[in-house]
Amino acid sequence: MPKPTLLALNGSPVPGSSTEILLKEFCRGAKAVGFIVEWVDLNKKKIMPCQSCGESPEPHLCFFDDDMTPIYDKFLACRLIAVASPMYFDSVSAQTKLFIDRMNCVRPLSEKESGETYLKKRKLGNRGGFVILVGGDEPKFQGALWVVKGFYIWAGAQPEGHLLYTQESFETGPVKKNKETLKEAFEQGRKLALKWKK
Repeated sequence: MPKPTLLALNGSPVPGSSTEILLKEFCRGAKAVGFIVEWVDLNKKKIMPCQSCGESPEPHLCFFDDDMTPIYDKFLACRLIAVASPMYFDSVSAQTKLFIDRMNCVRPLSEKESGETYLKKRKLGNRGGFVILVGGDEPKFQGALWVVKGFYIWAGAQPEGHLLYTQESFETGPVKKNKETLKEAFEQGRKLALKWKK
């Protein structure tokens, strides 16, 4: 029996960032109970913005073939998905938003025999979704949480919670000194992996 997969999407452009560190700890927790991890650095991918095509790309998930194509495959194969992003202007990073916007086509515009158009809900399997957000001084996390959790609901994933971290330092990756938060990330990954391993 193949091992279940966690799709880990790093939306930070900064190597060694707190966002990346926390996502890696979450992954480590999932690996500890038997998950394999598909890691994606969104900043290294060439992903074009959603073109709002207005018609269904079925049987494919999108008309366009770029670095999103293998990510679609990883999404369809995963049991868990974790999106991690730094906070930019009270929302997710541009890299993260590009990915989310391109997932719009999981609910393609379709037409009934009557000619009425509607958003078709595809059967894409069942999976859980987790959110990791990192902000600076006095971050307002709510907007970014709505964006990612809204994506999960749109894509048929079950939102399973979040981890929010506020860093007060401008150094890269200050969370590496915060043992309590690192432990929380690990435990969240382990706990969710156990839940979705079945």
